Amino acid sequence: MLRLLNIEFQKIKHNRASKVLIAIYFLLLISIALIASIKFDIGPIKFHLAELGIFNFPYIWHFNTFVAAFFKIFLLMVIVSMTANEYSNKTLKQNLIDGLSKKEFILSKFYMVLSFAAISTIFVFLVSIILGLIYSSFTEPAIIFTDLEFLLAFFIKLMCFFSFGLFLGVLIKRSAFAIAAMAVLFLIEFISYFMISGYYKGFDETNSIYQFLPFKSMWNLIDEPGSRLSAAKELAAQLGEDLTYDYYVYWYEIAIVLGWTALFIFLSYRLLKKRDL
Repeated sequence: MLRLLNIEFQKIKHNRASKVLIAIYFLLLISIALIASIKFDIGPIKFHLAELGIFNFPYIWHFNTFVAAFFKIFLLMVIVSMTANEYSNKTLKQNLIDGLSKKEFILSKFYMVLSFAAISTIFVFLVSIILGLIYSSFTEPAIIFTDLEFLLAFFIKLMCFFSFGLFLGVLIKRSAFAIAAMAVLFLIEFISYFMISGYYKGFDETNSIYQFLPFKSMWNLIDEPGSRLSAAKELAAQLGEDLTYDYYVYWYEIAIVLGWTALFIFLSYRLLKKRDL
């Protein structure tokens, strides 16, 4: 495993674009802390975002993993471009000539996927701990380490998303077209979801179907956290709305996403195995 990982990180080390994208990604993760400094002072409207409780334990685990997940596109571009470059730069063929099997090649890419997902999760954990200890009103250990399942969900979400990108990179062999293909697939799933929801005049029937599709299943792992805030609930109550939702990360949601991850890796390997290089 370490040998295969070393091969991948050596490639990243000598790829300037990948290093820039990775740097941007982690800078964006750090920028979550800037939310704490945002203050609104517009006439009678005065509030400090940090005072809304977004950095309170254990809510911070939900909020930070939800926000951080939007930045994963930068690491996706690294994975897709590094995979596509294997074809354009002929490094895949050279690796196979040097004794690397096709199975080992896919494993090396998957190990890179796991590394990116794991490092991202650890980084979000550290950022959240620091922000929480600074701004949270609750610092008891029992409260701090509640809701850590959102970190697990974040890791699995990234692993599946990157595996999807890896598969498209192997399938299409052009990074720009592979990322465009993912965007098109997302739009198809997104638009059809709301069209079918409109047909059924509700989301329950649609969710029962779309929870098994890749993008919706990944989204289901970490639901939006905004409605958990007490300020949002108070506003909804004044409007006669109920914002009581189930935010728990269920095992079957994890199982669905893991199933897609396994399928993407398997299809990547089968495609590479059958392809004449």
